Amino acid sequence: MIVHIRGELTEKSPVSAVVEAGGVGYELFIPISTYEKLPRTGENVKLLVSHIVREDGETLFGFSTPQEREMFTLLFSVSGVGPKSALQILSSASLSELATSISSSDVKRVSSIKGIGKKTAGKICLELKDKVDKFVFASVKGSPLASSIAGDSVMALRALGFSDEASSKMVADVFASHPDADTVEKVVKMALASR
Repeated sequence: MIVHIRGELTEKSPVSAVVEAGGVGYELFIPISTYEKLPRTGENVKLLVSHIVREDGETLFGFSTPQEREMFTLLFSVSGVGPKSALQILSSASLSELATSISSSDVKRVSSIKGIGKKTAGKICLELKDKVDKFVFASVKGSPLASSIAGDSVMALRALGFSDEASSKMVADVFASHPDADTVEKVVKMALASR
């Protein structure tokens, strides 16, 4: 099983990248978030890989972070969600926005993703609701306490009438400018003050 690949980036597009390693060019399908982090062609790159083997062939999916690959694996584990659909979902929003939509069972938001119907969106929310909390603010601040404070802050802002997306962005902005925010009350006050 291939877990990562390092080599020269010879081609890239918003949906795929070709990495030459050991004289072989490997095509990897990638989410938009990975594409945005790729270097220029001709430069070296390392991508984490999810290697999918099926009766009709093998496909490589590449990711710039372990969190992207883990979310892809979770999405792909849902019955009815194939690897290409999982990649499409992953490309539809940031990890924290996607995780917030799933953990709050926002079926409408998830089903708005191209190729994902309401039934599949419902299954994704039901099966992954309790598995995606760690992604909500993984990119903002790494500790479990921060994730808990961030998640509670988002819920508090939702209760005040803000949308999931707006709440997530407000809290992410607070943590970006005030990484020392250590209570839900502080985070919500700062988020409201920045409006």
